[in-house]
Amino acid sequence: MQSQQPLIVGEFARSLDDRYRLSVPNEMMELLAPEAKECVLVKERRGCLSLWNPESWKTRWEAGVELIRQKVQMGRLDMQLSRVQQFGRLLSSRFRVIPVAQRSRIVIPEGFREFLGVEPGAEVMIVGAAVCIEIWHPEHWRSYLERRMPRFPKLYQLLSQ
Repeated sequence: MQSQQPLIVGEFARSLDDRYRLSVPNEMMELLAPEAKECVLVKERRGCLSLWNPESWKTRWEAGVELIRQKVQMGRLDMQLSRVQQFGRLLSSRFRVIPVAQRSRIVIPEGFREFLGVEPGAEVMIVGAAVCIEIWHPEHWRSYLERRMPRFPKLYQLLSQ
């Protein structure tokens, strides 16, 4: 994360339309990818997707994927072939580059809708996660907050030291 990149924060309730279109708050999209025509949509955990700046995503994943590719080519992962296959399957379906339309509108693609667990017209929570924007199924978001919020003071203290 670049030191001059502002943190993306905030929590907004939004509704999907009948074609799974979603308007991301402009103030969040401006911080994530100013003037971007596309973002990377990522499956994070059941009931949660994230939006990433394409350059940030590329930087985040390129080095690790390249290292794994090199290990495969050198035969260093021959005894872990099933894990390499599992990695390939999950990587293949984990993210997709999606267009960002006017007014910061995106479409949640097939496969990602089911992972998020929403229907057309459903409400979702859009949450700033410091370095990305997350899209949550409301029940999963409430559950996450119930589990994690009591730990916030300790997390804040740990990260701010």
